[in-house]
Amino acid sequence: MSLPEIASRLAAEAEAVCRTYLPAGRRQGAYWQVGDVRGTPGRSLYVRLTGPRAGRWTDAATLERGDLLDLIAANRGLDLRAALDEATTFLRLPRDRSAPAREPVPANSTAAAQRLFAASRPIAGTLAARYLAGRGIVPARAEPALRFHPRAFCRPDPGMTRTQWPALIAAVTASDGTLTGVHRTFLDPATSGKAPLVRPRRALGFLLGNGVRFGAAGPVLVVGEGLETVLSLRSVLPDLPAVAALSAGHLGAFEPPPGLRRLYVAHDGDAAGLRALERLTDRLGPRAITVRPLPPLGADANADLLALGPRRFRARVLGYLDPADVPLALDRA
Repeated sequence: MSLPEIASRLAAEAEAVCRTYLPAGRRQGAYWQVGDVRGTPGRSLYVRLTGPRAGRWTDAATLERGDLLDLIAANRGLDLRAALDEATTFLRLPRDRSAPAREPVPANSTAAAQRLFAASRPIAGTLAARYLAGRGIVPARAEPALRFHPRAFCRPDPGMTRTQWPALIAAVTASDGTLTGVHRTFLDPATSGKAPLVRPRRALGFLLGNGVRFGAAGPVLVVGEGLETVLSLRSVLPDLPAVAALSAGHLGAFEPPPGLRRLYVAHDGDAAGLRALERLTDRLGPRAITVRPLPPLGADANADLLALGPRRFRARVLGYLDPADVPLALDRA
């Protein structure tokens, strides 16, 4: 078989490849999630299982990416020739065809995300507002991208039977405003904190390149790695337009809206956040978009808000803005 044929056949068998070489991972909608190319348990690496990009993978922690042949080579420590031999052997193995073909899972679709958001309500006076207040976040005005659902479905962890939790629901939209997914933070009514789940934050729908948007896009924008990072910034500078990318991998892949001139990047204070900043800078440089970091003192902007308090945190953020953008941030344009 030729190299393109091998790559195409691997993509057609994407889930079988993942189950063979990354058995510690699990399917999440249209993706297989695992820790890294070696198959360590975790969620940093995701492999597309369906559609025209089936077989493409990205590691959000390292920003590595590739196809399934690259993954097999990295997983087994092989060069290209040996990886081709390994892939050919894999493709010749018999498959268990006894199980019926898997239908697309409605619970992991953009349509399901749209239904969930429509069924949710504004967060004022809800557990979601109390959760954010516990993180030092008190929105200065209503944020239409945020809603609350009292009984959102949640796939239970092993050993658990509960399938519904209250949740903070954040709308993920493309630059044209189309809702492509939601980000869910499952909450515990007993503590007003996150629900006691292995992964209390989960995505639904299509996120890559999109984000949770706050304020009207213009020539200046903030993009943050996490939802609480962006909400922390908006709580002290509510007139500064911002987007939450929701992970380091998505931050590096963020697609800015048309007409953007300057992008502030509120990355986390770890290696993955710095790599996302570097990748975004490299990608947007040729587009004549100035990229400027908003680095945290601690782990992220929310940690800074909690440590410094609103006034000192606000002053620190203003210090990183271009002088021309300060009036916009303070609504004095």
